[in-house]
Amino acid sequence: MKPMSAKPDFNSGRPLAHRRRRGGRIVMWLVALLLLIILAAGGAAWYVYQQLQPVAGEQTVKNVAIPSGSSVQKIGRLLEEQGLIRNADVFNYYVKYKGVAPDLKAGEYQFTTGQAIDEILTAMVEGNTVINANRFTIPEGWNVEQIADHLDKEGIVEKAAFLKEVNEGAFPDYPFVAAIPKHADRKHRLEGYLFPETYEVDKDATAHDVVSRMLAQFQKEWKPEWTEQLKQHDLTLDKAVNLASIVEREVTVDKERPLVAGVYYNRIRDKWPLQADATVQFVLGKQRDRLTFEDLKVKSPYNTYTNPGLPPGPIANPGRASLAAVVNPAKHDYFFYVTKKDGTAEHYFSKTLQEHEANDKKSRGN
Repeated sequence: MKPMSAKPDFNSGRPLAHRRRRGGRIVMWLVALLLLIILAAGGAAWYVYQQLQPVAGEQTVKNVAIPSGSSVQKIGRLLEEQGLIRNADVFNYYVKYKGVAPDLKAGEYQFTTGQAIDEILTAMVEGNTVINANRFTIPEGWNVEQIADHLDKEGIVEKAAFLKEVNEGAFPDYPFVAAIPKHADRKHRLEGYLFPETYEVDKDATAHDVVSRMLAQFQKEWKPEWTEQLKQHDLTLDKAVNLASIVEREVTVDKERPLVAGVYYNRIRDKWPLQADATVQFVLGKQRDRLTFEDLKVKSPYNTYTNPGLPPGPIANPGRASLAAVVNPAKHDYFFYVTKKDGTAEHYFSKTLQEHEANDKKSRGN
């Protein structure tokens, strides 16, 4: 009698015991692979952790100049070259992980070897530069003359030199400057493009350097897709900046900027005069609490009560909210607005002159 063989597996044609042995080997391989993956991940995490640790060694003070417009990669390389961080690539990923890449400010910093990477980042986010840099702030809505006066008063650059660069300086790195229309009545060529922001410049920065820095900020803030979006409104970038400057000077509450921009779009569409008080204030050269009817008749191409369409150029330098409002105006049927005069700085909006006059009386408390 022949010995009984193992029961065959009719699905594979191989003995069941053989299949079990093979299955066991597969499980062992999978377990081994999983362990390798865990070890590799752990090793990578340990490597990153190590690369983010302060640089060991004797503590030395280092001055590091971060040029305007520097990328995170460039900043990382500068810090690594100075022995302040271990690895520029890991620094790059860490900064992006922290979400602070857009907040890193240019300037000259004083760091110490062995300093924690988060301390270095905090200094650059807060702009804690060393003393041989000048810091100045340009508020939203200031015009060129106000900026020039401020820079002169703060000892940054002389007013005359600044105005000369604004009107005559060559800035080939910024294509939008070459596209500014040459209008005989335009008061200042770069009005509207000196972006309101807090800046830091070298103490020996020239007027050209300062203007270039502000133009670079405008270029950074202006989104490329905005230029395409303006085409549906039949507006050029310069006309959009012009309109945004009016919105900036007319509105205080950000949520109302798209509404006011929509009012002006409606007036432009129907060929109504803009009748923006801010343009008259610009002509008069100083802010008045209330304009008189005689003020509204002042002779100037910038007076939008007596001239159709937009003025020859912007009347101020608009901020982010006003630029965005002009690119994406609110769609509505309003043609008028008047300040509420209740302390909120908000407005009543109306579709007809009759509604507007009623709102005006309400605003005056009559």
